[in-house]
Amino acid sequence: MAVVIGLAAAFVAKALLLLIALFTNIFYYADFSFTSRAPSMEHWGAWFMLAPVIGGLIIGLMARFGSEKIRGHGIPEALEAILFGKSIMQPKVAVLKPLSSAISIGSGGPFGAEGPIIMTGGAVGSLLAQFLHLTSAERKTLLVAGAAAGMSAVFATPIAAVLLAVELLLFEWKPRSLIPVAVASAYAALMRIHLLGAGPIFTVAPHGIFSDWALVAAAVVGILTGIFSTMLSNALYKLEDLFQKLPIHWMWWPALGGIVVGIGGYFQPRALGVGYDVIGDLLTGQIPATPMLVLFLVKMLIWIFALASGTSGGVLAPLLIFGCSIGALASPLLPGDLPSGIWALIGMGAVMGGMMRSPFTAILFCFELTKDPNILLPLLIASMASYAFTVWAMKRSILTEKVARRGYDIFREYAVDPLERFLVKDVFTTKSSQPSVTKIPKIFAEETCRAAADRMAENDTTHLLVVSVENGSELGIVSLNDLLKARRFHSQEESTRETLFPLMKR
Repeated sequence: MAVVIGLAAAFVAKALLLLIALFTNIFYYADFSFTSRAPSMEHWGAWFMLAPVIGGLIIGLMARFGSEKIRGHGIPEALEAILFGKSIMQPKVAVLKPLSSAISIGSGGPFGAEGPIIMTGGAVGSLLAQFLHLTSAERKTLLVAGAAAGMSAVFATPIAAVLLAVELLLFEWKPRSLIPVAVASAYAALMRIHLLGAGPIFTVAPHGIFSDWALVAAAVVGILTGIFSTMLSNALYKLEDLFQKLPIHWMWWPALGGIVVGIGGYFQPRALGVGYDVIGDLLTGQIPATPMLVLFLVKMLIWIFALASGTSGGVLAPLLIFGCSIGALASPLLPGDLPSGIWALIGMGAVMGGMMRSPFTAILFCFELTKDPNILLPLLIASMASYAFTVWAMKRSILTEKVARRGYDIFREYAVDPLERFLVKDVFTTKSSQPSVTKIPKIFAEETCRAAADRMAENDTTHLLVVSVENGSELGIVSLNDLLKARRFHSQEESTRETLFPLMKR
């Protein structure tokens, strides 16, 4: 099933990119063509500012009368489906999401294709699981497999796609889910070679090993991007709150956002659309500082307005542009005599690590995009610095904040369950002091406390009879209160500080 999903996601990615090219040609060149071109004023002149408005109107109608799930950038919707919707996605979402995103980006929306393809790939996995009548846990695995395969197919980054699934979507690290996700991602990358070509997508200028001071500067870039990520996320959701206060139906909001996009695009056409060509130019240092600053500011402004309006499109490509710009603009002030494109790559990874709270994904993502091994150490430093700052400054990431605003709070800190660390024999009440409880399910003394908790939940009871694994003799009772002993021990480890050295005790 994972192989099928991986191959299907590659074809879906190809179809989405073709749709984006088609709608770009329709909106900006009045041409029914699948040739990839950037939005331009050549055909319509100043009238081209209406393209994002028209696109916004179409998307608003599609969301109102098709499915509201197409609004937004895709990843929060996938998170919500996984955690609170039993990983069930509707068939119409698999059709309307890529179509609406293609219209949005093709009409000039400053978004990437990765968010929509993650959600669409996830929908393919979910639909297959529903058709085969699988469990909720199996549906989640196939949904995430489709999402990872979609990212792998778009960017040719199969390892980073698996890491993104682990850091952002799976909420577990288990072979039962990790292996299918990895298989789907690998086969999507394999099929991508035949459909879209092999990676790397971007190239960087040649460079040597980073000096000590350059590595320190990488940490500075990480902190700068962390500050930027915090400010950008706060600005986005404050503007979204303002849209919520408008006295008109949300169906019209994307068109209002399209007005800002059209005006910004008039002054800086390269800020429109996906912008993969812009990322390539930033990584090779082909954009001078002043035009880069203008492009950065315009792209940021129109992206915030468009995303806050509830239109359809991905966030990753714009974030990569912002990170590249920060790194490149800071490069003249940084030591090491490195080209601006190298600092652009470091800034790109740092923004992804901080804004999306996925630092390991960011490191492998940038490496797979460029195949530059010398960048791994500075990327580790920069992305972790950015991640540390945003964890300190923001309660949630830009992705989980959207889900929290819908009433679902998500925290993405993973740890070993304390109930897995203790056996029933470590906590149960012995036979001589056990309460009078009869006709209850049994559990072996050598099973884990987590197994005991699951057994209690399955049988709707708060007590289990503990028996010996050797001869089945009754040893005692384990209660729900006994299981809390493991939790209390874990809490003590987290909060109690001990003085262990004799000299320090004096």
